[in-house]
Amino acid sequence: MIRTPLRPLARVLKARETGENPDLIERENRRLRQEAERDRARGRAEGRLVLLALIFVCAFGILGARMGLLAATEPLELSRGLAEDISSARADIIDRHGRVLATNLPTHALYAETRRMVDPVRAAHELARIFPDIDAERMAARFTDPNRRFIWIRTRLSPEDQQAVHDIGEPGLLFGPREMRVYPNGRMAAHVLGGARFGQQGVRAAEVIGVAGVELYFDEQMRDPAETDKPLQLALDLSVQATVTEVLEGGKRMLNARGATAVLMDVHTGEVISLVSLPDFDPNHRPAPPTEGEPADSALFNRAVQGYYELGSVMKTLAVAQGLDEGSVKPETMIDTRGPLRWGRFNIRDFRDYGAQLSVTDVMVKSSNIGTARIMQQIGAEKQQDFLRRFGLLDPMPLELAEAARSRPLLPERWSDLSVMTISYGHGMSTSPLALAASYAALVNGGRQVTPTLVKQTRVPGGEQLISPGTSEQIKLMLHQVVQEGTASFARIPGYPVGGKTGSADKPNPRGGGYMKNAVLATFASVFPSHDPRYVLIVTLDEPVDTTGPEPRRTAGWTAVPVSAEITRRVAPLLGLRPVRLEQAEAAFAQRH
Repeated sequence: MIRTPLRPLARVLKARETGENPDLIERENRRLRQEAERDRARGRAEGRLVLLALIFVCAFGILGARMGLLAATEPLELSRGLAEDISSARADIIDRHGRVLATNLPTHALYAETRRMVDPVRAAHELARIFPDIDAERMAARFTDPNRRFIWIRTRLSPEDQQAVHDIGEPGLLFGPREMRVYPNGRMAAHVLGGARFGQQGVRAAEVIGVAGVELYFDEQMRDPAETDKPLQLALDLSVQATVTEVLEGGKRMLNARGATAVLMDVHTGEVISLVSLPDFDPNHRPAPPTEGEPADSALFNRAVQGYYELGSVMKTLAVAQGLDEGSVKPETMIDTRGPLRWGRFNIRDFRDYGAQLSVTDVMVKSSNIGTARIMQQIGAEKQQDFLRRFGLLDPMPLELAEAARSRPLLPERWSDLSVMTISYGHGMSTSPLALAASYAALVNGGRQVTPTLVKQTRVPGGEQLISPGTSEQIKLMLHQVVQEGTASFARIPGYPVGGKTGSADKPNPRGGGYMKNAVLATFASVFPSHDPRYVLIVTLDEPVDTTGPEPRRTAGWTAVPVSAEITRRVAPLLGLRPVRLEQAEAAFAQRH
């Protein structure tokens, strides 16, 4: 590098000739050089500032554009567009009066980062002390495994457990925030709610997804970010549900039944006010599906929806209604009830001898198998199938439960003349208590079809006219007479006139064919108030036995009817029904007939 001298010789000689001081030349040149260097440094600094300003402008422009794009995008699209985003939000579930059935609560997950752990062996033993299901030695081996850096320990913690883990003082034990699904009423309405679990999980959040019941059926709706602040309102009444559960549990226990179910439905809207299946479970701690044994014995099995049974004489009401509606019989028509009724090698018998003839009304009141079979003989298989199909008994019953769509009725392979007769009194074809409730609702509401629903309705939906209003009136009177004069006398409740039909069906033998001995499915299908039905109640007990008498009694009149009567007595006031004297109800019948 060539360095320019601060005191050029030519200028020094010239300065001496003119008498100037040569030392000023060096001072002047140094000043000029310093000023030039400052100008160059200032130029470089200004250039850097301009470049930095351009970078900030571009960065904020990009961020602003991205924020504007996200702000203009629907929340649902946002959650789907960002693969790393995990939404734990989920809408609440409430009953028809706004009481919470299911909600989300904040909680924490517990995990370990082994590289941060100070004393992993001690931490493992302390965790085993807090959580008895943890094996201390196995957990210590996982903590000390050099190939493991991250370990899930608990997906959710109670506040007490979290504090206990915190007190261990191990820096490698960390908590991840998330929300958990909570059912504050425990087992109440377990088969309706179903349950939820964690889906995709991250350290900072976890999905809450439905696994059964309405939680699964409405899963997408309740997880939609645009809908999470709108609770799902069910038709269930929590107070009524609690009462039905309590009475049904007591009846199941007293009658030594294997299982029990009850369905309470509004006959006009199809709203399911209460649905109970026993045994049940706590959706906060949903058990694993069974791997052996009978599915119906599992607490997860919903007998009201998944249970398709031969329900016995409760089906006679449909047979009589069809005969009345088609005009083949009238209530006073006399039917030959001499028995047994032989068909090939099969004999159809009544529970007791009712004599040579009964009126159609008495066929219902006394529950004559032979009488019902003879009524259906006049109608035939094709018309019977069409009638039952219009009532929804030959197809899966639509309901907002994932389990409902997977359950189908069992029908005869060939709908023979013998099938026509046996199906008329409830054997040879299976149906569910829910489907039976919907059928009885249509029979007594003026003949209009109803679709069962678990969601609260704001209006009465219109349905197909299945039978005439006149036939519906005749059926209501017959059901009233069954309670007052027939097999359901224990259903008489002061202040709340009830109509209904009993059914005691022998259970099919799953191994040897035919029917089991001393194994009965007892059902009582009731409506109340009988003169102006508002609700239908189906109560079914699996293998009940009343041992209070000298001999065991298994029929519905001794088992399902008293349980149903107690339910009606306790829930009628909760439903806002005012007491009515029996004379008033019978006067209303007399006026209409």
